[in-house]
Amino acid sequence: MSDKSVLMFPRPKSDTPGLAKPGSMLLTQGALMALGAAALIVLPFLVTGYVLYIANLLLVFIVLCLGLHLVIGETGQFALAHAAFYGIGIYTSGLAGNALGWPFPLSMLLAGLVAGAVGLVIGAVALRMRDIYLALATFAFGEAMQWVFLNWDQVTGGPNGLRISPARLGSLEVLTDRQAYPVVVIVALLMIVLTVVISRSRLGRSFRAVRESDVAAMAMGIPVRRAKITAFGLSAFYAGIAGSMFATFSTYIHPDSLGFQTTILVLTMVVVGGLGSITGAVGGAIVFGLISEFLRQTPSYQEIIYGLILIVFMMYAPRGLFAFVRDLMGRMARG
Repeated sequence: MSDKSVLMFPRPKSDTPGLAKPGSMLLTQGALMALGAAALIVLPFLVTGYVLYIANLLLVFIVLCLGLHLVIGETGQFALAHAAFYGIGIYTSGLAGNALGWPFPLSMLLAGLVAGAVGLVIGAVALRMRDIYLALATFAFGEAMQWVFLNWDQVTGGPNGLRISPARLGSLEVLTDRQAYPVVVIVALLMIVLTVVISRSRLGRSFRAVRESDVAAMAMGIPVRRAKITAFGLSAFYAGIAGSMFATFSTYIHPDSLGFQTTILVLTMVVVGGLGSITGAVGGAIVFGLISEFLRQTPSYQEIIYGLILIVFMMYAPRGLFAFVRDLMGRMARG
């Protein structure tokens, strides 16, 4: 692996459809996707409002993880500014609804484009660095943006937070988690499909070539710097879309929820699920999103617990939870 690898993390093993895979694994993934789609369809008929809120939140986490997957898992660039782009998406979408009265589809598109544009600019500057320096540069940007969220009172509400007007779809206002659920599901599914398309495309192959070796990628004629900046911009676009998704079912946002802890939470989801794996990013968001909800009552210990989980997985399951379970079941089947 090149000296530009993702710090201490293991080499990702992509499970994207663009790579050859055993038919049984493809069948298993197809069955899981069908099961997941069926669960999403029947869920609002079986559960209460709080469970639907958790489902909406998990779908937001899925989109956040897919964005981080593109820049870390696919391209191998270690970035720590995901919460900042997420916040930009929330505030952009919320302000477009509050001040301009824009309908939800337009405010969501604006949120993604603004976050993506900022990501392209930050990527063009930060990606002149590598390894720990890139991590520190993006971390500094994330901390600077949280300071902006906390102190730009006229726009963000500052430490008092921002009240977000209900999302509008034509003449319909989205006032409950149940009303927001179909919208959030559709957007999340579209972003999953977009991620698969990118991974199958020439762009996705370029990302993976850059991840393995900058020198080899340049020898193959791949514009390495452009690929890295594109991955950074796409990752920020996904975070902006996730922020707008959150604004559909939440009427309030506070800057404290957009700090480094959120970035670490999403990073842990991607690592726990398995770097370089779309399935891992989705599964990690669901599993660890539920864990984070259980830990909501112990906020003082969340960072410690997240750190311990990261260490355990890097030591004993470096390819992620699902690869670990699959290998364990294979060994058990062989006796």
